[in-house]
Amino acid sequence: MAIAPTAPRIARGDVSTTSLGHAMRVRCLVTCLTLALALAASQPHAAETAAALPPAPLPGEADPRIATDSASGPAHDDDNGILDMDLEQLAGTDVVVPSMDVEVTSVTKQESTVGRSPAAVFVITSEMIRRSGATSIPEALRMAPGLEVARIDSHTWAITCRGFNDRFANKLLVLVDGRSVYTPLFAGVYWDVQDLMLEDIERIEVVRGPGGTLWGANAVNGVINIITKSAEDTQGALLTAGGGTHDLSVNGVRYGGQVGKNLHWRVYGKHFERDEGYHPEGVYDDWRVGRGGFRMDWSPGSCDCDTVTVQGDYCGGQEGQFSNQLIGTPPFSVPLAQDESVSGANVLARWTHVCSEESDWSLQMYFDQTYRSQVAIDQLLNTFDLEFQHRFRLGSRHGVVWGIGHRQVHDELAGTGFPHTFIPDSRTTNRFAVFVQDEITLCPDRLFLTVGSKFSNNDFTGFEYQPSVRLLWTPDRKRSGWAAISRAVRTPSIIDYYDAFTIPPVVRLNANLTQIDYEDVIAYEIGYREQATERFAWDVALFYNVYEHLKVYDEGAWQAGYLNFTPTNDMRGETYGIELLGQWTMSDAWRLSASYSLLRVHLHAAPNSRAGSEADEGNSPHNQIRFQFQWDFAPCWELDTALRYVDSLDTLDVSRYVSMDVRLGWVPNDHFELSLVGQNLLDSHHREFSSQSYMMRSTEVERALFAKATWRY
Repeated sequence: MAIAPTAPRIARGDVSTTSLGHAMRVRCLVTCLTLALALAASQPHAAETAAALPPAPLPGEADPRIATDSASGPAHDDDNGILDMDLEQLAGTDVVVPSMDVEVTSVTKQESTVGRSPAAVFVITSEMIRRSGATSIPEALRMAPGLEVARIDSHTWAITCRGFNDRFANKLLVLVDGRSVYTPLFAGVYWDVQDLMLEDIERIEVVRGPGGTLWGANAVNGVINIITKSAEDTQGALLTAGGGTHDLSVNGVRYGGQVGKNLHWRVYGKHFERDEGYHPEGVYDDWRVGRGGFRMDWSPGSCDCDTVTVQGDYCGGQEGQFSNQLIGTPPFSVPLAQDESVSGANVLARWTHVCSEESDWSLQMYFDQTYRSQVAIDQLLNTFDLEFQHRFRLGSRHGVVWGIGHRQVHDELAGTGFPHTFIPDSRTTNRFAVFVQDEITLCPDRLFLTVGSKFSNNDFTGFEYQPSVRLLWTPDRKRSGWAAISRAVRTPSIIDYYDAFTIPPVVRLNANLTQIDYEDVIAYEIGYREQATERFAWDVALFYNVYEHLKVYDEGAWQAGYLNFTPTNDMRGETYGIELLGQWTMSDAWRLSASYSLLRVHLHAAPNSRAGSEADEGNSPHNQIRFQFQWDFAPCWELDTALRYVDSLDTLDVSRYVSMDVRLGWVPNDHFELSLVGQNLLDSHHREFSSQSYMMRSTEVERALFAKATWRY
């Protein structure tokens, strides 16, 4: 969200050149897709080639050719391709359901599957991350349909779903193993320090749509839950080393061991150095960060009824930042290039007790500390969180999950006094919450109604409630339809309440200690998913969201030579759209997935309001298209290609673009893997997002090459 005038735009070239380049990229996209499908259809020896290979994975499964840290299952073969079947054959085919049986926990806070989830959910598996060639979590998130992932500069991203994207996208909640990484300072996520070792990630669950009933405030447009592997699944040694033109050096090491029969542990370390982005006037946004951590899983006793998990991480590094330092006298800003320090540490402990197959409880506690030394502000945040959760059956028709929690945040904000002034510069805030949700079986194995709500109280806006009603229809194992109505809220950030920000020579953004309130949404959703055959699955979700009390800055009076703006809740709006996904395993050697998302945003200021549109309509693309090809063209060889089309962002002066990534992998055995990745191959550089802060310079994403070697033992 914009809180300051935008920096001067950089010329993008004349209209004819831009249009010609876009047309050529679109032709390339269509041509690549056509050639890939034609090649797949014209391979008479595909079956023979596949027969020489171990079975390739279906969507959601691990590749059995790789010694991964989690179990994998064999692919299943069709007697006939879907293109050779008529409608009666399709309807009568008895299929396995790999896309429906993918494990997911974020929708109901208990173990379930995609097919049993009454929400728009997508799971990025560890195998998908490996074959994507991604070197960071934001890059891996590009695979999720409906997500808006845009890089602002070399170390800064704007990520959200269903609208209102920004560097601090404040309507998307992000968790790592149940620990919230959503910062209450600016309201959003610092993606630069969420850089786990990708080989340790079991899956990333992306839930599009409100999740406030279970996860609480700020899960307005969606939830991203990053789940790491257990220590038992990461035994032995793993070494990774890579480097390239942008990711100059990315190295990691991990070792897992065992004490006795029931205690498993692992330790890891990671370091990377990344180059600058592109800017015609030069830039200073290279960065380097080191990270290390541990995890221990212990099952005391012989019945495996209890599991104790303790894990922790530490990171620290330097990030280059080119900014305009604001001063109170002419020329009012001075270009400044300097390194910013970032660091953080966390520790989490969780005790889970299984009472029976239908009942369990867990107690979780974590402490998280983050520190950032920036141009105009030093920020230190300490978060302590305690949560208890209980699941049980009530009769034959009710599956109840409930919980209670407390979160305390202490911040220390050392501003320079200009342009930021925090009054006071330190505070401690508390949030108490309780939730309850009941899954009611209306018709066994066919129809389920899920109702629930979260009730919380915080020091900013007081009492909040976030109810939801979800209906799930499962006529058989290969089909499910769902519908939902839910409410979610976003709590104001510390900046909203306590920060006075001066933009010389004449603008001042005031703090608002009394008038700013929470934002809320009423969301209407409907969706359907189907595993039509063993090799083809598709999914569709439609949504309509109504927002009230959106935060904007109202223009006020002149005072002491400044035009004052005050944050208020004078904006409302609607968003609507559709999200489509198709996955097709054409043969054991060829796999294709495609997704499309359509989004429209309409905002309206309150009558007599003098607000500018901080929550801007043009920050999110209207259309996004993505194709992902996987081809195992020879024993031990893999080829992966990803094509993305992203619409223009009109208010940010960002042109539409087409991007292509290609990965070539060689996996000669269970212990070694070598890959070569080319990113953004269709142009030398392009802009994905623009900073809306006058103090920050955006850069463009460049074409890049990256090579990586992985050794497991």
